[in-house]
Amino acid sequence: MAVTKTNSSVAVAVKPRSDKAERTRRGSTERIRRLRQISVQSKPCISMERAVLLTEAYKKYEGSVSVPVLRGLAFLYIMEHRTLYLEKGSIIVGEKGHKPSAAPTFPELCCHTMQDFDNMNDRKKVFFKVSEEDKRIQREVIIPYWKDRSMMSKINKLLPDEWHKLFDAGLYTEFLMQRGPGHTVADGKIYKKGYADFIDDIQKQIDSLDYNNDLEALHKRDELEGMKLVCEGMIRMGERYAAQAREMAQTEQDPQWKKELLELAEVCDVVPKYAPKTFRQAVQMYWFTHIGVTVEMNNWDAYSPGKLDQHLEPFYKKDIEEGRITRDDAREILESLWIQFNNQPAPPKVGITLKESATYTDFCNINTGALRRDGTTGVSDVSYLILEVMDEMKLLQPSSNVQISKKTPEKFLREAVKISRKGWGQPAFYNSDAIIQELLFLGKTLDDARESGIASGCVETVTAGKEAYVLTGYLNIPKVFELVMNRGFDSYTGKQVALDLGDLRECNSYEEVYRAFYKQLKYVVDVKIAGNNVIERMYMENMPVPLLSVITDDCIKSGKDYNEGGARYNTSYIQCVGIATITDTLAVIKKDVFEDHKFSMDELLKACKADFKGYDDLFDIVYNKTPKYGNDDDYADSILKNVANALQQVIAGRTTPKGSKTVVEFLPTTCHVYFGQVMEASPNGRHAGIPLPDGISPEKGADRNGPTAVIKSCSKIDQLKTGGALLNQKFTPTSIAGEKGIDNVAALIRSYFALDGHHIQFNVIDKETLLDAQKHPEEYENLIVRVAGYSDYFNNLDRALQDEIISRTEQSF
Repeated sequence: MAVTKTNSSVAVAVKPRSDKAERTRRGSTERIRRLRQISVQSKPCISMERAVLLTEAYKKYEGSVSVPVLRGLAFLYIMEHRTLYLEKGSIIVGEKGHKPSAAPTFPELCCHTMQDFDNMNDRKKVFFKVSEEDKRIQREVIIPYWKDRSMMSKINKLLPDEWHKLFDAGLYTEFLMQRGPGHTVADGKIYKKGYADFIDDIQKQIDSLDYNNDLEALHKRDELEGMKLVCEGMIRMGERYAAQAREMAQTEQDPQWKKELLELAEVCDVVPKYAPKTFRQAVQMYWFTHIGVTVEMNNWDAYSPGKLDQHLEPFYKKDIEEGRITRDDAREILESLWIQFNNQPAPPKVGITLKESATYTDFCNINTGALRRDGTTGVSDVSYLILEVMDEMKLLQPSSNVQISKKTPEKFLREAVKISRKGWGQPAFYNSDAIIQELLFLGKTLDDARESGIASGCVETVTAGKEAYVLTGYLNIPKVFELVMNRGFDSYTGKQVALDLGDLRECNSYEEVYRAFYKQLKYVVDVKIAGNNVIERMYMENMPVPLLSVITDDCIKSGKDYNEGGARYNTSYIQCVGIATITDTLAVIKKDVFEDHKFSMDELLKACKADFKGYDDLFDIVYNKTPKYGNDDDYADSILKNVANALQQVIAGRTTPKGSKTVVEFLPTTCHVYFGQVMEASPNGRHAGIPLPDGISPEKGADRNGPTAVIKSCSKIDQLKTGGALLNQKFTPTSIAGEKGIDNVAALIRSYFALDGHHIQFNVIDKETLLDAQKHPEEYENLIVRVAGYSDYFNNLDRALQDEIISRTEQSF
């Protein structure tokens, strides 16, 4: 964690402490400090329990019941038999594995090989320790049953050769290879209903089925029966925790912990079976649901709570007014929730999936301060309380953001900026007004857009509790052009992977080159979407998620699963990476080759093949003297708009088997590093193997006219037609110090959002500190940086990603 010296006018980052105290001794009470210490010091490991229980359930029921009922029975079986972890002092309970930092595996999605287990155990970064007993279970129990049954195995067999060629070449990735759909956010229904109420709703729907006139009635009944079973599993989880707490209390010698165990049992008597009545019950209700959703399936964004401050505000006010809790009590409950988030590393990834998201972060995003349904500001005392907890706990998870609108109080924005400039990457800033416009553009009603208007995962816009939101993978835009340069041949795999559109040396105009790029882009996207459609159909038929369906409108009403199109809104997204690189590349070709004739296309192609070695004069032109995106330069930015429009034309609106519409997004996680590694040098001066820029951020070193010019360039993308666009900015601590620094950052955010910018986030650290951290990692154990839509320990990042963050332009006002 970056440590910050502060007074009323100055905030300057200093060298992070290497001792453990900074990392472990945070929290408002001794209890929280102890629980936090357990969380941050726990070593990530594999938990085989879920995989074993799932296998037992499948062996018991598979073939005798329908697939939706099988999934419901399997979930119930897991909840009845899984280990319950209950640490002394716990306020909020529930783990995905058998202990903190123990990550379950999901063999029905991806059945790991023994080599995978060795790799996960031996990795220096983002490792998961695997015991010999874990390996025995995987070898003798899991692999024999799941090797050919897993979704990944089936997908690999069904997808055509042209899809695999482009995938292997790094033109795109596929999210659903190792995880399921479900980039989803909670709305308020779990605070108004318990799972017993959901069972009543489901039974009424079953009773209303018309087998005479509804030809899908039998299928709907199976789906609804599966939903009932998972509700029973959720209730069973709460009952078991209540029983365990009472059993532990019987022999507990510490009178305070004995009392607290009985209080915990009373909380679990209520939730999740019934609707919560108190602040603590409401927090526990969300957390039980979070655990249930993420145990049911690895949906990777960990079921974000959405507008947590607005969901909890009524319970907070009532408890305060009735004297049930104090503000400090509420703070401690939230701190306990933060610890539970941090206890859950993202399930282990291997292969390309690891490269596209090399982090323990599970991308659960806390939204604070968003607009209310009536259009007024949602900022409340709970909003400020969440800011305080975020700042005090300084944990990687959950990711935290603030929603800023024209109606947001200036005090709230300034408090968020004060935290952000401490240099650990949270909170991020989102434009509430723009997000609502994005949701309206995508077909949501105003009421649903306002009730949601939030972000999931990194920066994604989603309708809370009402949308099946599916990320399908990242698209490497500049590599599409590399294939045009090489006539469809990929030097990384040594194969012909795409269209041969002829020799660029024979093009007589920039327009000819651009048409070739567009044609190749359409080909790659067509192959990608065809694969998406195959995979989506497989999930529709083979992998229902009845629990996620229960808590998503209108799955119960329609009798259809979340993965089958039962949600009120269904959307699929392709995340586009490298728009800055392709913009600057095309600017070089348009201006330097065809307008100013500074060099020929032949010279440019040869220079890229040589990684610019021996082409110093040409490199100087393309890197230093050609218009670049990020400088409010209309020449470059007009190309940016053309590329953004091309992406909309070839991606947006494409229909999927369950009725989803495909949408463009701009976010990378860590995929910009992987995409750069599989590429040759780019015409804009980017060297071979160097990471692409993240999101819509300009190319490293290209943005030379200050942060205001950056946001003006970024705003020329019509972000209101996207599902989210990520912008990273980097400042040195001294450049934004004091009250003037807060003024400048707050004004920058307001200005960008007035231009309909979707999102902005900050790294506040100087290059020298990061370089020193690379040389002396043992002295920077607590250094946290903003990566993309999340923060991570600098030491957890591989060298290429560290270098990419170091090379980002340091802005100043």
